[in-house]
Amino acid sequence: MFDLHYWTTPNGHKITMFLEEAGLPYRIIPVNISKNEQFSDDFLKIAPNNKIPAIIDHDPADGGEPISLFESGAILLYLAQKSGKLFPSDARGQVDAMQWLFWQVAGLGPMAGQLVFFLRSADKNAVAIDRYRKETARLYRVLDKRLQERPWLAGSEYSIADIAAYTWAAPYSLFGLSIDDYPAVERWLEAVASRPATERAYAIAKELNPLATIPARRDARESAARAG
Repeated sequence: MFDLHYWTTPNGHKITMFLEEAGLPYRIIPVNISKNEQFSDDFLKIAPNNKIPAIIDHDPADGGEPISLFESGAILLYLAQKSGKLFPSDARGQVDAMQWLFWQVAGLGPMAGQLVFFLRSADKNAVAIDRYRKETARLYRVLDKRLQERPWLAGSEYSIADIAAYTWAAPYSLFGLSIDDYPAVERWLEAVASRPATERAYAIAKELNPLATIPARRDARESAARAG
C-alpha cells in the first residue's frame, strides 16, 4: 500500500496516472496547496521541499521501515523499478525513458510553470512572458520531432516518460500555444488521454477539486469550436 500525498497539479497527476495504470493499491492524502497545507510539519517530514507529490511505501522491497519519497520524477522511477511496470526491460529503452523523464522535470515543467506564473501575475512582465513562452514553444518542437519518429517517447512502449511529459504538455492552451503547430504531439496527447488509467486519474482530480483543469479531448474541442 502506498500513501500518496497529492493535489491536482501536473506533477500530482503523474503519480495517479502511474498508480492507476499499474494497478497498485494506494490511498490519497490531499494536500491542498491553495490552503498552504504543503507547509504543515507532518508533510515537511516526508517532503522537505514543501512540494507535492510525495509518497510513503509501506511495503518496501527490503522489508524494512516505510520509505518516503518526494519529487515526482524520483517517485515515478521508484515505482517503475519496484513494480517492473511502465519501464522498458532493455537497457537502451531504459536510457530513453530516463532521459525523457529528466527532460521533462528539468525543462518542460519548469519553463511552462514559470510561463503560467508570469501570465497570471499582476504586473504582466512582458520580457519574462516572452522568454518563457519562446522556451516552452521550443520544447514543444523538440517533443514534436521526437514523436514524429516513434509512437512513444521511449520507442514502442508506453512508459513513465510519457506520463511525466503528458501532464505538462496537455494544458498547452494555458501557455498560449496552438496544438495545430505540433501534429505529432497532438496525436500522442490523444493516445495518452484515451487510456482508461488516464481517464480515471483525471476523474479523481475532478472529484477532489472541481476547479482542477482537465485536458480537453479532440472531440470536445471540436464540439466547442462548432458551438462557438
